[in-house]
Amino acid sequence: MKNLLILVFAVLSLSAFTTLNSVWKNDDAHSQLSFTVSHLGIADVTGTFNDFDATVTSSKPDFSDASFEMTAKTASINTRVEDRDKHLKSADFFNVEKYPTLTFKSTSVKKADKNNYKLKGNLTLNGVTKPVTMDLVYRGTVENPMSKKQTAGFQVTGTIKRSDFNLGNGFPAPMISDEVRIKADGEFVQ
Repeated sequence: MKNLLILVFAVLSLSAFTTLNSVWKNDDAHSQLSFTVSHLGIADVTGTFNDFDATVTSSKPDFSDASFEMTAKTASINTRVEDRDKHLKSADFFNVEKYPTLTFKSTSVKKADKNNYKLKGNLTLNGVTKPVTMDLVYRGTVENPMSKKQTAGFQVTGTIKRSDFNLGNGFPAPMISDEVRIKADGEFVQ
């Protein structure tokens, strides 16, 4: 009995100093990574990357200590126009043969208010890594009635400059905006 008490005390003591991190992975069917640029200054063109994986690691239920990682296959770009997609995959833009993935890895998450955060991290695209700051909304956690698994929802929005990543340098801003609006919506399962 004495040995059992010592073991229980040791486990409780160690657990007081151990943080348990939960890893959440994106649910492909309920997640999307999209971008929007202006064309000729008069219309928006939107596309997606259809093959990506993202993870969120956090020890707090409000995700205030979360870290985010995402990898997307650049060849999975889809703007619903086959010829445009082929051009975007070429060396003029994403150069998918040389740079098959784009990645994001967070460096910090700072709470702005109840469910809104500033997400900072390093984006690597077209062989260039730059720090970016995005807006993150934590949309809540629920039990999915179908899978019975805890599911968390997030939305990330922000703007990057394609010139920072040497994307489409031969196409001036009046033709294709330098600003690229990013929007990622995702459900994450523990």
